[in-house]
Amino acid sequence: MEFGIFDHVDRTGAPLHEYYEQRLKLAEAYDRAGFYCYHVAEHHFTPLGMAPSPSVYLSAVAQRTRQLRFGPLVYLLPLYHPLRLIEEIGMLDQMSGGRLQVGVGRGISPLEVGYYGQHPDRTQAVYEEALQVLRKGLTNQILSFEGQFFSYRDVPMEITPIQRPHPPLWMGVKSVASAEAAARDNINIVCLMSASDMRSRADRYRAVWRQHHPDADTEPKVGLSHFIVVAPTDQEALDIAARAYERWHTNFHYLYRLHGRDPVQGVRPPEFNQLIETGQGIAGSPATVTQFLRAQVEVSAVNYLVGQFSFGDMCYDEAGRSVELFARHVIPALRQTEPVAAAG
Repeated sequence: MEFGIFDHVDRTGAPLHEYYEQRLKLAEAYDRAGFYCYHVAEHHFTPLGMAPSPSVYLSAVAQRTRQLRFGPLVYLLPLYHPLRLIEEIGMLDQMSGGRLQVGVGRGISPLEVGYYGQHPDRTQAVYEEALQVLRKGLTNQILSFEGQFFSYRDVPMEITPIQRPHPPLWMGVKSVASAEAAARDNINIVCLMSASDMRSRADRYRAVWRQHHPDADTEPKVGLSHFIVVAPTDQEALDIAARAYERWHTNFHYLYRLHGRDPVQGVRPPEFNQLIETGQGIAGSPATVTQFLRAQVEVSAVNYLVGQFSFGDMCYDEAGRSVELFARHVIPALRQTEPVAAAG
């Protein structure tokens, strides 16, 4: 069992120069605490995401940490020129000593990709072709490719990543079918859903992965993500979570409300206690959080637990204490948790 961090890098209300410094200090705290990886979202033109260029933000993370892996979850491939992204990936992996993890996807917000002139109906096709270019460019000295959207001939790849054949790939997964696709391509996954729903994805992912990669030594990460707040008492943690989540929820809906629309994916309930009821978040003392997450791991059969520890208007001291308590008390208690055996 490994533990990671997910961060929308959503706006707190602090001046941006102070905000970025606080986020980077939290990255240092994740590094000290021994987390496996720091995953950041990519969003555009919304307070939900203050890292619209993950590569720029993560280059600072690379310089402020020593052991922590990091990467976007995800790069929105329809918004990138593949050649430029191949070079950025090579740079980040070299600058970090081989710690980059590359999440890929097409994006969940039609409004954001629409601002860039991408029609939502074609983003899946663009994403799939861009991923082909990405994998080919990262594993060959000369790139040639002919597709519907991209065409290159004899492009020299001068900046290669340290990790070979390329940095590990990640996807955010929602359906069983997408879990199967990720398993076939040997891509790590992280899901935002209840533990019971996650179980079907985890079981199917592993079955397909073993079928297509029978000689592999190490199983990819199968991850489940939660909002997590830890404080000395349950009530203090719940108070912090409820207040901060209200701001996060407002940030999440910002663009949709601006356009008079509802979210098409990733909908979250308006209050944190409802998030707890759906099994997508927890706030409490170390003992309460441990009990909740142990049950989540047992039911879901994941080998990677991802926490969103900083969100909404949570201040640095609140988030930092939550991370410290989680690392000191919760992680040691969960390391030996075993999943419930699959039915049948």
